[in-house]
Amino acid sequence: MSMSPSSVAGFNLKQKVFSAGAWSLASYFFNYAFRLGSNLLMTRLLLPETFGIMAVAMVVITGLVLFSDVGLRPNVVRNERGDDRSFLNTAWVIQIVRGFILSLGAIIIAFIIAIANKVGLVPAGSVYADPALPYVVCGLSLFPLIGGFESTKSLQAYRSLQLAKLTRMDIAAQVLSFLVTASWAITYPSIWALIAGTVAGVAVRAALSHVWLSGHSNRFQWERSAFVEIIHFGRWIFLSTILFFVASNGDRLMLGAMIHPASLGAYSIAFLIFTSVDQILSKVIVDVSFPALSELIRESRPRFQKAYYRFHFAIASFSYFAAGSLLVSGSSIIAVLYDRRYQQAGWMLELLAVALMVQPYRLATQTFLALGLEKIYFQLHATRICVLFLALPIGFYVAGLEGAVCGVVLSYFASLPQIWKHARSSGLLDLKKELLPLPALLVGIGCGELFKLAVGAFLAH
Repeated sequence: MSMSPSSVAGFNLKQKVFSAGAWSLASYFFNYAFRLGSNLLMTRLLLPETFGIMAVAMVVITGLVLFSDVGLRPNVVRNERGDDRSFLNTAWVIQIVRGFILSLGAIIIAFIIAIANKVGLVPAGSVYADPALPYVVCGLSLFPLIGGFESTKSLQAYRSLQLAKLTRMDIAAQVLSFLVTASWAITYPSIWALIAGTVAGVAVRAALSHVWLSGHSNRFQWERSAFVEIIHFGRWIFLSTILFFVASNGDRLMLGAMIHPASLGAYSIAFLIFTSVDQILSKVIVDVSFPALSELIRESRPRFQKAYYRFHFAIASFSYFAAGSLLVSGSSIIAVLYDRRYQQAGWMLELLAVALMVQPYRLATQTFLALGLEKIYFQLHATRICVLFLALPIGFYVAGLEGAVCGVVLSYFASLPQIWKHARSSGLLDLKKELLPLPALLVGIGCGELFKLAVGAFLAH
């Protein structure tokens, strides 16, 4: 008996989803292993202050990138013209021009920091007062400049869920980045090892995107209608990513002016492990769920909600398990991986783990984009940033660094009522299905306790 066209399409989509999910997770775990290995090596070669300075410099660069985001990737993924050559070439030109502007912006910010430091406008002893910070920001200005030349073939690969070659490309870039960082740090231990590795990685990715991936080769072309279409969709993305940057990095920006660089370095270590889980979820949501749900919205709307909750169950189960595990074993993890200079990162990690309970709802926010509800995406980030900039300084005033970290965690929960409201109006709120993954939290707590006992016994001997 032959299958109907809709059944064939559904089977093909499932195949693509499973394949893309496997490659996306493989990419993450391989890249994370290299990042963790590099981080462990660097903490033994470099001072904690180095990581505090690098954290602030990367926040500056990341902020510039997000502050100018017009949503090229989600635009190509969900747009009917996502495979049109003229549309893609116009997007590529926009990307290159944006890269030049970002690089210039980074250099200007570096000069502003240097001048502010010279005239005494920054708190003494803070990360911003370190004389190396402006030079580090200038070095990292190459990051957006080189990245702007990456081919739109990578965007086409995300659209079609063809992640195998993308994964190999990312791995190649990560390996070279690690080798450059490690070689430099061993021969000349300084913060420039981290900068050189970062720039080398983005350069390799940009070059390989043109020669390794399949799709339309880019050339300089400008189509006004494509530009208008990109900007029309991207206006709310632009505003949302500005708020997303501030919400995601505002903790380190504010703490950089409140605490010693060594304490910020420890917080950065805790945040790195916390975001490792968040990035697993983000890769699955952005690389797999968003393109798949966008395709269902375009071609088979009745299957959309069923597919949504299949994704939600898998994402929520993993998120709740990780939250429970880190909540009770964060200090043990830090004790095993890092020396005594970084041990205060343990309790920070345990507090941050609570915020992982909110991460499954990122699937809902990405689904709002697939449904064309970009304005809601903006409102959710606005709520989170308002709570962050109130809760963190109040928490620091009341209970010091512990209170500040609690304020960071609280900001993650701030937009939940809005998410539930809009999910319900979009047909994406089923209480029974929302509660199904909760037992994974208890399993995570149990596994965390076992790990904690094992580490305690090991350290005792």
